[in-house]
Amino acid sequence: MRPVVVMPPEGAGRPIVVEVPHAGVFVPEALRPELLLDSDGVQRDADLYVDRLYRGATALGATLVFTEVSRFVVDLNRDPDDVDALSVPSHPSPRAEAPRGLIWRVTTDGTQALAAPLSLDAWRGRVEAYHTPYHRALEDALAAVRARFGRVVLLSGHSMPSVGKATHADPGKRRADVVPGDLEGQACAAAVTAACVQHFTDAGLTVAPNDPYKGGGTTRRHGQPGSGVHALQVELNRDLYMDEATFVIKPEPFARLEALCLGLVDKLAALADRLG
Repeated sequence: MRPVVVMPPEGAGRPIVVEVPHAGVFVPEALRPELLLDSDGVQRDADLYVDRLYRGATALGATLVFTEVSRFVVDLNRDPDDVDALSVPSHPSPRAEAPRGLIWRVTTDGTQALAAPLSLDAWRGRVEAYHTPYHRALEDALAAVRARFGRVVLLSGHSMPSVGKATHADPGKRRADVVPGDLEGQACAAAVTAACVQHFTDAGLTVAPNDPYKGGGTTRRHGQPGSGVHALQVELNRDLYMDEATFVIKPEPFARLEALCLGLVDKLAALADRLG
């Protein structure tokens, strides 16, 4: 089990970093008693196989960062202090409501996930063991690319249920095939989002920018287009490439989507060369 995996670019490298924070399903043995979910429950809310969809990005000159750890250990697309009193009662400044913050105490179906609230030491231990090393590696990768090229595109790769679940903002709603999230234009240049929309639209897929996902902790933390860091979150409808009930990959659709994901990496890397 690796909290963070960094795959450097093959060849000369290009101004793009791809991160996948939610594809992992590993729960350390010591933490399993703290979780009420079985393997299926863990997989149901994972961005399964998204790391595989982007694995070929390194051959295109991208740096790839991902984890093998489940988001039920820590959600790496959240800030360390994004917890509420029902998750970490001793936290000095908990949020009013964060059932799926850094620590997920309920699943997207509304099922209880956390066996009991975490102590302050347990919360701190998860941050230090998993959140800190992942984000240190991501920050180092971004800094190295930006220092070399003067700019960098950060592509945050995710997947989403095909239909909004009970605890989502859009319960029961059929979602688009692709949802690019740029914090309503704050996290990257408009040209980055437009290139993503055009890329998938040209492939015959439906695209809905910022609906229902506008971006997460990564885009908020790193998206600073005025400083040469352009962050875009891309959510892929899971029905495009897998059976959501059995978690089985659909081979031909998966291969097609993989090619599209790598095509997006290539286009955004080329676009980055022209960004300020």
